[in-house]
Amino acid sequence: MPGVRFSSATFPTARWSAAEQRELERHVQIFVAEKNFEGCGSLELTDEIKVTIAAYACILLLHLHHDYYPRLQSILVYPDAYPVAEVRRVEGNIVIEGHELRAGESWRTGAIVISWNHVLHRPADPSGSRNVALHEFAHQLDEENGSADGAPVLPRSTTYAAWARILGREFEALAEAAATNRPTLLDKYGATNPAEFFAVITEYFFEQPLQLKERHPELYEELKLFYQQDPGQRWITHKPGLKENS
Repeated sequence: MPGVRFSSATFPTARWSAAEQRELERHVQIFVAEKNFEGCGSLELTDEIKVTIAAYACILLLHLHHDYYPRLQSILVYPDAYPVAEVRRVEGNIVIEGHELRAGESWRTGAIVISWNHVLHRPADPSGSRNVALHEFAHQLDEENGSADGAPVLPRSTTYAAWARILGREFEALAEAAATNRPTLLDKYGATNPAEFFAVITEYFFEQPLQLKERHPELYEELKLFYQQDPGQRWITHKPGLKENS
């Protein structure tokens, strides 16, 4: 896919510098060439769909040493939320079978399933803080070490202690807030388990960086060190009149 260009209608590029955009375009070309995209539920795949999803995947890799999600082989794209079989046990050991609608999921067997409508419009969250593509590709990063535990492969072994201490404390605080129904900046789905917590905070790091930095400064710094990016500064540079505490 030579000369790939992003559509401003589906992927915001203005916040990135010209050098970052060139690097991102190169990564997207490689990603699209290496990964298998499949349209599901009668979705007809287009270059726009592939490039947009690939761009969100490659945002996370922008300044990392990486091999383009080596475990990932296929991206299955549905036109909208898709049904998944669900089995629940209720009181009395009664088994209830049904379906739930999902916007995305990451499989350790080498696939991501995602709703194009949720990538394009993010209908589940009018605030714009949620991003299903960033969320699912964060899961892939987390799973590169063989387990989904909220601790991706960090650049240095000496950084694991601080990562575990800060993210562990923040996860417990979110879980307590969820249990007591207290308002939080972070989506309470992140309190499900450490893997979901890492995926959720990755969304906020890129989508609401200034708010995350103000409310959770140590958490922001850990993600900044891991991703080797400073989205908050990028937002301020793009909008010079914007202040960090706005």
